[in-house]
Amino acid sequence: MGAPVLDNLKAALVIATLGLLALLPLRWAHGLGGWLGRRQARNRGGKLAANTWRNLELCFPELDDDARDHLAAESLEQTGCTSAEMGMSWFWSPERSLAKIRDVHDECVVRDALAEGRGVILMAPHLGNWELLNLYVSNRYRPFTAMYKPPQLKLIDDLILRRRARLGSTMAPANASGVRTVMKALKRGEMVGILPDQQPERSGGVFAPFFGIDALTMKLVPQLARQTGARVICGYAKRLPKGEGYEVFFRDAEDGIGDRDLEKGAAAMNRSVEACVRALPEQYQWEYRRFSERPEGQPKRYGKR
Repeated sequence: MGAPVLDNLKAALVIATLGLLALLPLRWAHGLGGWLGRRQARNRGGKLAANTWRNLELCFPELDDDARDHLAAESLEQTGCTSAEMGMSWFWSPERSLAKIRDVHDECVVRDALAEGRGVILMAPHLGNWELLNLYVSNRYRPFTAMYKPPQLKLIDDLILRRRARLGSTMAPANASGVRTVMKALKRGEMVGILPDQQPERSGGVFAPFFGIDALTMKLVPQLARQTGARVICGYAKRLPKGEGYEVFFRDAEDGIGDRDLEKGAAAMNRSVEACVRALPEQYQWEYRRFSERPEGQPKRYGKR
């Protein structure tokens, strides 16, 4: 069986699983996801749990072991909810998904930023339900362009493009062509969305503090802010307990992201992300190895797996 066939089978299995999850009420999906997350928390030697505990140890040294263990267990439970609600994100109608938003906080940040007419960069960390945030912004603020990293499986990529663009937003791949698309949108005074907290290739990043630790950080947002003069803001969708829905939050980013010194700009960007995470630490993607790349001479932050 050839690799393309295997890839299609993998993608079909993922899509079928998401379709089944979409049949569940949100409360049930979160219940299932929370149960899976609690199982991960009990397996401290597992990849997700080990990464979560290590990241919390690095980023919250002020917490004692009991407090850190409690936060890690909460985080893994929320990670399970993130996975289980993907069925809702991809297969529910926009109207049904948007109806789960119970409140929106500080939306004046978005309106004021757009009113300036110089373009807006919305930074959406991997916090809460970022797919629902994308849907909300796509529905309310058009035109909207979102940058994304295409997955390796083509069928999954096709699904992402269809579902994220169903309200008319433009999807820009994270490559040179996508950057040009984003630049043009900003120069037209439009809003673009970027996930700012993934580790880039070495050539696309600089090291800047994140929770006090040097992290390889994308240069793209500081470069866009400097070259276009765009306003930078942050947003996230908080998951409420017991499947009750979500609350959307917006906030201004830190000053200095567009600094001519890329390291200073990246540091300001990371401070902005950190402020969002500190407001909702249990719903951040702590299972991701954010500090795997190290500056020359610095020790590795994770053990071998």
